[in-house]
Amino acid sequence: MTAVNGPTTRAQGGAAGPAPVAGDIVAAVVRQWRTVRPDIDTGPMEIIGRVNRCAALLQQAEDAPLRRAGLTRPEFDALGTLRRTGHELTPGELARETFSSGAAVTKRIKQLAERGLVERRGDYRDRRVAHVHLTEAGRELIDAVLPEQLSYETAVLSGLGTDDRRQLAEQLGELLVQLEGRLGAPRG
Repeated sequence: MTAVNGPTTRAQGGAAGPAPVAGDIVAAVVRQWRTVRPDIDTGPMEIIGRVNRCAALLQQAEDAPLRRAGLTRPEFDALGTLRRTGHELTPGELARETFSSGAAVTKRIKQLAERGLVERRGDYRDRRVAHVHLTEAGRELIDAVLPEQLSYETAVLSGLGTDDRRQLAEQLGELLVQLEGRLGAPRG
């Protein structure tokens, strides 16, 4: 695999791959692999490794506005999903929308309900089914936190220019569509 719109190199007669970005941890790992195994193509590692490293660093940052609001990222995602869809959802629907397990969503709903941010309503026809909707407090919280969170995320990405962010978003979108198709994940 070679880099999208990037130069390629051939390490010690080995397979061509993207030129490592100087200074990041993945570049150092790639250089080490190219030294001990110049016969392998490290291209996939250079992309997947960076995506994974970025995800880990973003998770470590713990989203300052969410922390100030007393929310975890999964709680924010659940409240945001209920707000953006504009209607109540079953726990199963909420799990699909947030890419979470049913057990995790059940626990999250319980915690959010205890804080008065969501309410559960039993189904009139099937008592095994619950419907979850935002309370007024939940709606106010997500409406207040969302602009702050987006501003925080903009600051995190501020090292990239507008065109770079657009291009990265498009490329990640293309990768996501391919992965969802191959791995059977639901698409929106």
